[in-house]
Amino acid sequence: MSKRGVLLINIGTPDNPTVDSVKKYLREFLLDPDVIDLPAPLRHLLVRGIILQTRPKKTAPKYESVWMDEGAPLRVYTQRMADALQQELENTHCIVGMRYGNPSIESGLKKLKELEVDELLIAPLFPHYAQATTESALKYTYSQLKKIKWFPIIRELGHFPEDPNFINPLSNSIKKYLSEDSHLLFSYHGLPISHIKRIDNSGKHCQKVNACCTMKVNENTNCYAHHCMMTTLSVVKKLGLEDTQWTISYQSRLGPAKWLKPSTKETVEKLKNEGVKKLIIVSPSFLADGLETLEELDIEIRKDFLKDNENELIVVNCLNDDPMWIKGFKQIILRSFNEIISVN
Repeated sequence: MSKRGVLLINIGTPDNPTVDSVKKYLREFLLDPDVIDLPAPLRHLLVRGIILQTRPKKTAPKYESVWMDEGAPLRVYTQRMADALQQELENTHCIVGMRYGNPSIESGLKKLKELEVDELLIAPLFPHYAQATTESALKYTYSQLKKIKWFPIIRELGHFPEDPNFINPLSNSIKKYLSEDSHLLFSYHGLPISHIKRIDNSGKHCQKVNACCTMKVNENTNCYAHHCMMTTLSVVKKLGLEDTQWTISYQSRLGPAKWLKPSTKETVEKLKNEGVKKLIIVSPSFLADGLETLEELDIEIRKDFLKDNENELIVVNCLNDDPMWIKGFKQIILRSFNEIISVN
């Protein structure tokens, strides 16, 4: 009987909530050409000459504000997810590898190799495909497999924006907070428009067709914005919400490039001005809680929304190791093990 292994890949986190550690993490993250797709000289100028000179000092205190006794929240919750999956999956080893930082993808692969795994599932923890997340994680993992000279049978998790095994636990995590006077905001991680347009090889569809994100066409099969919209509409349908009861936005912008709109910060201010008193925010692009949910939403956005008002804000926890999600994720993983990837 073959021995299976799952490499659960998340984006990563600094080792410590210090300026030096954050700087080291951001350097590795932002110099990835799949994240900032400028020519190398311009990318290095932007990152080393501008971003790394200011951002670590501003970001380190934010990490410190949400740091857990066990370490970085994203690392802690991702590991809890792996541990829970390990209990659910028979004859399968679940190991965490971060795209940037520790534990590294290389260390994760070496552990699985030592465990004599012969069927490997590469599992980027991103429900929605994007070059900066899914594609970068896959490319780097394959490069590390070659580096350590390990060639098991390979499978890839793939994206799953509408999969009931994802939508049902996601909807369930939101449902208990809903009321007649609540408004649900779907806040997804932002992405530069250039990344979105690149998916449309024809150059005729993206941003040029009304409501293109809601349409299923060949041009947007791997479109991040389309995937986010499909998740949103699936949850809206599952919860039976009217169009006036929900909104979609994008958070965590970086740099001067044009990003997906509307921004979460601007959207929250708009909803506040329109008289929304009870706002529920969910972040379906994140499977594990980290800086973007615990600090950006639950501290910064909370402060903005509650300022000078008797409003109520609920930030829904990411799915983390929620039992319903773990059972759903188990089914997604088992299905993925039946799809062999040919690697030349």
